[in-house]
Amino acid sequence: MSHELDVLAVMAHPDDAELLCGGALIKSADAGKRVGVLDLTRGEAGSSGSAELRAREADAAARVMGLEVRRTAGLPDSRLENDHEARRVVVAQLRELRPRVVVTHWKAGRHRDHRIASELVRDACFLAGLKRFDAGGAPYRPVKVVYATAFREDVVVPGFVVDITRQMERKLEALACYASQFKGVIQAGEVYPGGDRPLFDHVRAQMAHYGSRIRVAYGEPFAVDEALEVGDLADLGVATF
Repeated sequence: MSHELDVLAVMAHPDDAELLCGGALIKSADAGKRVGVLDLTRGEAGSSGSAELRAREADAAARVMGLEVRRTAGLPDSRLENDHEARRVVVAQLRELRPRVVVTHWKAGRHRDHRIASELVRDACFLAGLKRFDAGGAPYRPVKVVYATAFREDVVVPGFVVDITRQMERKLEALACYASQFKGVIQAGEVYPGGDRPLFDHVRAQMAHYGSRIRVAYGEPFAVDEALEVGDLADLGVATF
């Protein structure tokens, strides 16, 4: 089974990937992996900016992150549904891009699009492998679905954390491309306000918290439904004491 992309983040809106897993995406790209982002909507229902402006911001962020590809699925912002037509759209993209690993939203979220996206993406990943599912393209099923859990208060212990210490500044640089969404704000998406602390300071603090879980400066947390394999007990990291 050949893979066109090693990692594909499929998120509801432009900027979601940068907020939730931008550091990990940059790290994979730095390692020579083929990394992409599929934005399910153009973010046209957002309170700030416009679909056209956000598309330009997303392109700029993609260059910062070193993405192989960035696309928009064109589904309706704030009206995202896990219905047959939406699944056909996402399946068609998965069959064309053929990612080995798909990263998407956690299963809960205060924005309804985030909750719907999580279910839609998981369903589409399964359906993409069915020969008779009519969405064009050859059947293909990603190997792994991963949930980005940054800023979630209901995920106490992450399934795993990616060390993004060397990618932290570029994560913030990618976020800064979205001036229409983030300039002068203290909250965004799943990021609840930290008092009057600027958004980027809050992001840095949260990434530092997750980093501390694996004894590094900065990290991004993720969850999976399956158990993760450990090759050798002697190679386990993260000190207990």
